[in-house]
Order: sequence, then structure tokens, then C-alpha cells
Amino acid sequence: MAKATKSAPPAFKIEFAKSPAKGADCGIIAVFADKKLSESAKLTDDLLGGIVAHQLKHSPAFKAGAGHTLAIALPPRAPYTRLIVLGLGEKSSFSAQSAETAGGRLYGALKTYGSKAAVLLNAAELDAPKFKEASPEVSLALGARLGTYEFEHYKTAKKDEIVPAPRSLTFLSDDGKALTKDFKAQEDLAMSVFLARNLVNEPPNRLYPESFAKVIEQTLKPLGVKVEVIKSDQLKKMGMGCMIAVGQASENPPCLVTMSWPGKASKGKKQKPLGLVGKGITFDTGGLSLKPYEGMLDMKCDMAGAAAVVGAMRTIALRKSPVPVVATVALAENSVSDEAVRPSDIITSYSGKTVEVLNTDAEGRLVLADALTYIQRKHDPRLILDLATLTGAIMIALGLDYCGVFANDDAVWKDLETAAKTAGEKVWRMPLDEAFRREMDSPFADIKNVGNGRYGGSSLGAAFLSEFVDKGRPWAHLDIAGVAIHKGGKPTNPKTFATGWGVRILDQFVRGHE
Repeated sequence: MAKATKSAPPAFKIEFAKSPAKGADCGIIAVFADKKLSESAKLTDDLLGGIVAHQLKHSPAFKAGAGHTLAIALPPRAPYTRLIVLGLGEKSSFSAQSAETAGGRLYGALKTYGSKAAVLLNAAELDAPKFKEASPEVSLALGARLGTYEFEHYKTAKKDEIVPAPRSLTFLSDDGKALTKDFKAQEDLAMSVFLARNLVNEPPNRLYPESFAKVIEQTLKPLGVKVEVIKSDQLKKMGMGCMIAVGQASENPPCLVTMSWPGKASKGKKQKPLGLVGKGITFDTGGLSLKPYEGMLDMKCDMAGAAAVVGAMRTIALRKSPVPVVATVALAENSVSDEAVRPSDIITSYSGKTVEVLNTDAEGRLVLADALTYIQRKHDPRLILDLATLTGAIMIALGLDYCGVFANDDAVWKDLETAAKTAGEKVWRMPLDEAFRREMDSPFADIKNVGNGRYGGSSLGAAFLSEFVDKGRPWAHLDIAGVAIHKGGKPTNPKTFATGWGVRILDQFVRGHE
């Protein structure tokens, strides 16, 4: 069983109070790029003999950008062992996203300097004209919480045994109760992002279709989400030929998991749900179209779309969204054996349309085809968003910071664009044109699963999926291959970490329909 259900807040305590906790060993003063001290920061500096102003004047390398830190060791009789000056960037552009960046890097600094209990002394004085939904303190705190994430479930020697992690961060404020309430909602969101990250970071020998489904049940059922797991035998009876074809070579059979959040009916009127679909390939060898070694290293992450959907359903349920939401994740392992689907095989999808498989490594679109058909036939959602690490081509087009969005409806795109700005997750609209769909025509079947060459691969993948979306139903496909994981290091020594991308934009999208 995977350990991905661990989503309880970590030991690092974040609180909002009128006075710092006893034993605080690190004071923090936040400054904008102009390096001017706020009123309370000036009082603190006066008590310290002007050391802060002196250090700011004589530290030209410290530009006070968002998350930049300047550590100042204090004399023995000072109230703290160390004081950290935290940069927030330009005041005119200070936003929730820059505050989160600063908060995350602040946690890293506290850890680097061995702080046990820290107190941010002037957070209540930060003038923030661009903050609309959250306060600067809450955004800084959310960034600090997100910065605590580590995936060390399988390490036998913990880092904390060598250097203890920070224990607490206090934000001085006279409005502690309201801020605590606001932060509780943000912390629930952070834990949902952590859930998605945990799922993606799990090794494939621990997280496979059956164990993934169990994690979903254990996580969401207690929150009031109805969970239905359709196993391999039933998938065959139902005629989900694409799901079966992708998973038939593995000893871990595929399954389809549906999560339903009821929302709240408005005066007895039943509302159609919003639909979410996630690609959940728990490991992708490429099948008989085998990937090279370097291409296989990150393939435990090929279920990041499904992980984002599960994380989003958790936060939607926790905050008891009034909007009904139904989500389906297609879970399968694309493996190699004598039973594997072959290039040139023709399979029949759940929709009844036939698919010529020319490349077994274009498997994500196959499982999504059956999942899209299922959610439409079974739940008739008013719109559908699907998330998938679908193509490497999207990284060629947009790099590693933007998600490519293919939408058949302008209103859905605009809602996604708005949600993305609030969530701090970048999106870019990509072309969804009939020319791409025509290229997917097969001489032997209704459609083939790859195009004629290497150009426009992301648009071709989206065009394939569009074939399985009912005419007139609003839909958008989010290709998250570039944003789902942080990449670094050499192929022989990769440093790959899940981002949890998608949880926040999906949550904001649903909020926009409440």
C-alpha cells in the first residue's frame, strides 16, 4: 500500500498572535525593495542599536527581492540569537504569488540557520494594494507551509536527526483569530497539494492502479465523496477496449475510479456537475514502443493528472463546495509482455469508435478516451476539464513554466485563465483546429493514435481527445507534462520532484462556478 495518504500538517507550527511564543530565537523583519523599515521594524532596530539599518546600508548584494534574505547575528543580550531581513520585492507588484515565494524561501532560510522558533515582527504593517482575497500574512504563511514539503517516506536516516527542522513561525498581529481562520482554509489547500505531490513521488512498485484506488477511497470517502472503483473484469464487460489495451501487459490490472461530490442543490433544483478527468498511468515503459532509458526515468510521474484531480477533490470536499463535481481517473500501467498491445492493432473504445494503435507510447490519450466517454454517459457534466502529462511536445512549445490548454469553448478558457491568475499556475491557450483532427484519420479504423510526423504533437494529441467529447459539450484539455514536476540534474542523476500542479487551478475554477 502506498504511503501517499499522509497529508496531516507537519510538525512546523504556523500561528498568528499578539505576542511571540516563548523561546523565540529568530526575529524577522520584512522589507520591500526600497529597504525602508516599517514603524515596528524601526522600533526593533532602535532596541538593537541600529544594526538593521546599518546592515541594509552596507549590504549592496541584498536587493530585497521576493524571498531574498539577509541574516544578522545579534549580540548575547539581544532578544533573539539572529535576525533575518526578508525581502518582498517591489511594493507596487507585491502580490499573493510573490508573498508565497517569499514565505517558502523564508522557511528555507530558517532551516539553513537552525532556527527553532521564529517570529515575523512587522507582517501586519505590509501595505498590499494587490491583495484581494487573502492578506499578506496568510499568503506568506501559505508559502512557508508549502516550503516545508519533503518526500522522505523511504529514508531510514532522517535529516532531522542531524539538523533539527524549525518548529514554529509566529506572525505578530492583533487580528489573530481572523487570520487563523483564513489560514486554516489555505492550509487545507496546501495539504491537498501535498497529497498530489506524494502520489506523484511514490515509487511505481508501491503506487499502481489498485493501490492508487485504495488511497483515493481512504482519503476521500471520510470527507463525504462517493467513490466508485471499476476493476478490470468489469471494464472488459463494459467494452472499455482502450483502457484494457493499455493495461493488459501488466500484472497490475487497470481500473477506473469515479469520485462524486454532491454539492448543495439550489431550492430543489438539480444542477449538472462540473466534470474532471485525470490521466493515471502509474508507470509508462512506452509498451512495445519502448522508451529509451532517459525517457523512462520520470515515468512514475505519468499519473500527475490523476493526482491533481484527487487533490482537488479533497480540497473541494473539505471546504464543502456548494457546486456538484464529478471526477474520473483512468489508472493503468503501460508495461511490456507477450500480451502487450502491438503497433498496428485496432481496438474498440468504450464509445464504440475504433482506434488504430500505431505507437503504444501514445497510451495516455487511449485511457482518457474511455474515461471521457464514461463520465459523459454516466454523469452528463455541464463541462469537462481533463489533465494529463500527455506530450513531450508541449515542453518544446512552452517550456517548463506553462501548461498548454486546448479548449473548444471560449468561456471555459476565460474561466481557466482567471483561475490560473488567482492560483499562480500559468496557462497558455494552444490551437485546437480541424486540420489536426484530419491528420488523425486512419485508413483502417475510425482514428489513429498518432499523427503523420513529429510536428504539432500536442495539438494532435488534443485533437484525438476531442473525438471523444460530445458535440456541443464545453471541454478543455490541460497538457501538464512540463509543469507537473521540477526537473534538474543529469539524466543519470536526476533530481525530479512533484509540484502538485493543477490542484489549485482546479479548486479556483470550481470556486468561480459557485
